[in-house]
Amino acid sequence: MTSFDDTSYKVAEFLLQIKAIKLQPDKPFTWASGLKSPIYCDNRKTLSYPKIRTYIRQHFVELINAEYGKPDVIAGVATGGIAIGALVAQEMGLPFVYVRSEAKKHGLTNMIEGDIESGQNVVVVEDLVSTGSSSIKAVDALREKGCVVKGMVAIFTYGFDEATTNFKKAKCRLETLTNYNALINAAVKKEYIVENDLKSLKEWRANPSTWGESVSK
Repeated sequence: MTSFDDTSYKVAEFLLQIKAIKLQPDKPFTWASGLKSPIYCDNRKTLSYPKIRTYIRQHFVELINAEYGKPDVIAGVATGGIAIGALVAQEMGLPFVYVRSEAKKHGLTNMIEGDIESGQNVVVVEDLVSTGSSSIKAVDALREKGCVVKGMVAIFTYGFDEATTNFKKAKCRLETLTNYNALINAAVKKEYIVENDLKSLKEWRANPSTWGESVSK
């Protein structure tokens, strides 16, 4: 059986290979929040590659069974967690729902789409965790419905302290297939980055809010 460390490296390698994650320390990206970043992640690209999405699906199932046990329902977080969450639910033979970022403004004004009942055990699926705020919002919506959220799984996390704090406050476990450290290790081994890039990427990870100021000088 593949070890978790092997899985973490392999997933990171896949994300780099298909450019789901791009590393550009010399040409930083600007996130929606305005934050300057040497990294940009769009894990929805994995859906376009059958081999990779199958690998992710299968290892999500293994992770869920190992860490949480089989739940009653799988819930995906809109929008990135919907497709991969549905694939996981299909593989596990479980019902699937997804959680919107906010309730619809019309019709039934649902925030949760699909059938779910109070008391059901749920595992939440995300594609990416940055600060964790939108992920926790989905967890809160499920809890308000009376569900028991056993925890969350995600493809990738930046590992920000803010996210750790947010999940701890929400009393929600987070397990991921890969993370920032595994990504950087894979990027070095596969020569996606050079030594100077590595220094910059580590500096960003240590102080993401101020890193952009030094880069722009």
